[in-house]
Amino acid sequence: MNAYEPPRRPPYLPPPYPPSPGRSAEVRRRFAEEARSERPDLSALCLLLGAEADGSLDEAGIDAAEMELDRLAGQVPYRPGGPRAWAEALCRLLGERYGFSGSAGDYDRLESSLLHEVLRRRRGLPILLSVVWLEVARRAGAPVYGVALPGHFVVGFGPAEERVLADPFDGGRVLTGTDAELLVVGSTGAPLHPSMLVPTTPLQVVQRILNNVRAWAAARPERSDVALWAVELALLLPSHPARLRYERAQLLVRRGAYTEGAAELEAYAELVGVVDPETEERARAEARAARSLLN
Repeated sequence: MNAYEPPRRPPYLPPPYPPSPGRSAEVRRRFAEEARSERPDLSALCLLLGAEADGSLDEAGIDAAEMELDRLAGQVPYRPGGPRAWAEALCRLLGERYGFSGSAGDYDRLESSLLHEVLRRRRGLPILLSVVWLEVARRAGAPVYGVALPGHFVVGFGPAEERVLADPFDGGRVLTGTDAELLVVGSTGAPLHPSMLVPTTPLQVVQRILNNVRAWAAARPERSDVALWAVELALLLPSHPARLRYERAQLLVRRGAYTEGAAELEAYAELVGVVDPETEERARAEARAARSLLN
């Protein structure tokens, strides 16, 4: 039985549903503040992302999710040994005892990208399951970090010369060098390169989660609301591609916010004009077209 249960939603609202405007503004303020702090906290950022997606996740729910991570960390054996022993201990606890893992069907669910839902369901995308591994292992004192392999996120234990990789999506299975190579080749067709094993930062993890949310929404045009908040959270990160401004503008226009979308297109044109005059002109033309829809 799962000990962790987030607050229940009203029965007439399908999960997840958006927060109120006031709550959303506060969530975004805190998200931006955490993202710009000296040492951004990964679980805090993921839970604030979840609160932007799911209006039922209030302060009590965020605290409950953090306490669940603490509870799980308290069950990790004390200093089990070297990197492999850490990886195996987390596999036994999270993968075998608690059943955290993923399957192809989890890619179809927005909840698979929300940490509080992954803790509840014990199912999710590779990167969110990896967040659970990272946060539980970090609290237990493990030498752990995220590894953003192309197309598949895993976790690493120990320094480069002793590195052990584990795949939380597969229940925390410890990977051999051949396993990791096959994951990369299967995603890219190219061999595994050492540069792919560089530890990720919390902000890189959050950016990749938001990319996944945007990809989920892009495949569902009726969920432009999700695409918009994912883009807007990504714009709050200290470093982000300028093209996100263009993506936000397009979403605003698609949702009927023609004036705001045109203003964002003009801001994007101003931003890229120095390096790409052709893109600037296209953006300005789109802004004019958006404004004409008001007539």
